[in-house]
Amino acid sequence: MRQEPQVKVGILSAGSISFTLTGIFTLPSGEITEGRQLATVSESGLGVLWNGVTYPSLDFEPTSYSGDTFELEGVTIGVDFHWERKENQRFRGGLRIIAENGKLTAINIVSIEDYLVSVISSEMSSTSSLPLLQAHAVISRSWVMSMIERSAKPLPLNGAQAELRALNPGPSLIRYWDREDHLNFDVCADDHCQRYQGVTRIATSIAASAVADTRGEVLTYKGKLCDARFSKCCGGVFEVFETCWDDQPRPYLQARRDGTDQFDFPNLRDEDKACDWIMDSPEAFCNTSDKRILSQVLNGYDRETPDFFRWEESLSQEKISRLVASRIGEDLGEIIDLQPLTRGTSGRIRELKIIGTKGERIIGKELMIRRALSESHLYSSAFTVEKIYPKNDTYVAEGQNPTNRPRVPEKFILHGAGWGHGVGLCQIGAAIMGERGYSYSEILRHYYPSTDLTRLY
Repeated sequence: MRQEPQVKVGILSAGSISFTLTGIFTLPSGEITEGRQLATVSESGLGVLWNGVTYPSLDFEPTSYSGDTFELEGVTIGVDFHWERKENQRFRGGLRIIAENGKLTAINIVSIEDYLVSVISSEMSSTSSLPLLQAHAVISRSWVMSMIERSAKPLPLNGAQAELRALNPGPSLIRYWDREDHLNFDVCADDHCQRYQGVTRIATSIAASAVADTRGEVLTYKGKLCDARFSKCCGGVFEVFETCWDDQPRPYLQARRDGTDQFDFPNLRDEDKACDWIMDSPEAFCNTSDKRILSQVLNGYDRETPDFFRWEESLSQEKISRLVASRIGEDLGEIIDLQPLTRGTSGRIRELKIIGTKGERIIGKELMIRRALSESHLYSSAFTVEKIYPKNDTYVAEGQNPTNRPRVPEKFILHGAGWGHGVGLCQIGAAIMGERGYSYSEILRHYYPSTDLTRLY
């Protein structure tokens, strides 16, 4: 069996990093240090300036792994989301500071099991049901170990570039974000990967118990680690991997209904059926308004969003035209229409045509769409489009308009479903399953069919 590995987590990127070493830490040179510290990027942007000396990188190692911690000031959480904020966070393990892209990056080197206790406490409340936390421990362990495995392999071409070359022969902007953004560490600490907030979020012993109960357990498919993705709310049907990331399907990330009859759902790739589904409120595990259960699953800042299974977003003409111009880097003028071209298995839009008075552009995949139409992110790309026109609109029917003036909506109302990409485990649905008495292995079989539970260490 393997030994428990460590994971390198990118926490913070800034021109300067303030931190406090609580306990005694050593540098590779053998130098001992403690207390409040400040590191800044060197004038060249290629090194770390600390105590008047420039280093290629800095490593602070605790003399006592269990007893010593460090605190980073001004860590951003919820990057680009509606609840983005900064807070100080405390961590166990080693601290590495490197210079990259003209800034400093703080990296926490920590054991996977300690990392997981924080992840499941950060992703949801640590007062969630034990089966949910156990299931989440397994999938978070599976995912981060698959990312460590990928980090050891060279990337000849990052995913975004490959996707742009393959799918961008004309007026299209098709992009996805994945591990290509993290070349100097395994995973980041925010929602782009998994929320990890050090020992700051550990509130009760149940999170630690869930990790200990499943120690070393991962999901495998035909003997290989699973890329076990998850999101807040699927909206009733699971999405497949290739709608959101590269076009290589993961056989264990399949289209299923989030309910007792997993095969009872319409073909949501069909536009009419997707619109009907999104405008409805079908039965699903994740279709709940039970505040007690939601309070277990969602942290305080998550509950700032009251709707997740079905939601609505209103965009004025001024706002949507400004967003599109700034987000895709091209002024399309006033926006005339938003046309879904292809959808995934959950109804999430994979390709969206944006038509403006100055031109049109096809964008994708789902995260690109969510970013293009929001100051932060839309809750998901599973939405239908309602166009509202001015009451004094003097537009006449096509063929009878001598000026050929396009009809311009004064606002768009997006009616949406789900929160996040919808691939793999649905956290709210899994919370309901845990409350209803499902075991963690049953929850895992529900969201990751055809997988095996395997203990690696």
